[in-house]
Amino acid sequence: MKVFSRNWYKGLNLTAFSLVMAFLYIPILILIIFSFNDSRIIAGWQGFTFKYYILLFQNTAIKEAFRNTMMIAMLSTLISTTLGILTALALENKRFSGRKGLLALIYTPLVIPDILMGVSLALLFNFTRVNTGMITVLIAHVTFCISYTVIVVQSRLEGFDHSLVEAAQDLGARPSYIFWKIKFPLMMPGIIAAALLAFTLSIDDFIITFFTSGRGFDTLPIYVEGTIRRGTITTINSLSTLMIAFTLFLVVITKRIRKILVSAL
Repeated sequence: MKVFSRNWYKGLNLTAFSLVMAFLYIPILILIIFSFNDSRIIAGWQGFTFKYYILLFQNTAIKEAFRNTMMIAMLSTLISTTLGILTALALENKRFSGRKGLLALIYTPLVIPDILMGVSLALLFNFTRVNTGMITVLIAHVTFCISYTVIVVQSRLEGFDHSLVEAAQDLGARPSYIFWKIKFPLMMPGIIAAALLAFTLSIDDFIITFFTSGRGFDTLPIYVEGTIRRGTITTINSLSTLMIAFTLFLVVITKRIRKILVSAL
């Protein structure tokens, strides 16, 4: 009876897991399949073709939106990760007088709705008479990405083995040597995780970018939304498939980098 109940419980878990995976990944699989469909609308399978991938690479608007997205993502990742490292190191000092107030400011972008943050930034730029475009989008992305980078790096610092630093101090090592040779390498997994999270959030953001981009500066989410609203989704399926492949590539590269760092440490 116990064996039967245990097998029934395992079968129930496997069924639930299979249903969740199917719910998550079947729509993605359908999108990938129909990116090769020789039809302008998703009404049925009309034949296999690569023409929409060819049209995708010939579309100058998509290329420009992709360049804008990558540029904003890389710059916001670099700036927010750097500021996140410095902020997390400052918060490591428990005697810092403004620690609680700074933590409140850091957690605020995480709890307020994206639409509220986008509207508030748009009002700020309008009040200060700043022309919306690349700079305003970059400021907006850094604003919400820095909260995530601080939290990720700070969590890494909380599990930090301070006995290594104390041992280096007892041996007479300089503070700069301790930081770059001991502390920074141990922080590196958290820094990489924070950078990847900021990069992903920046690429994926639509609402805040919509309110701060203005006319003439489109990112991929803005372009995709406009294209779908006009009813043209064939090249968007191809673009989405390439983005999925690019994401999987980043995951593989990240795992390899992590293995190299772990083996080096």
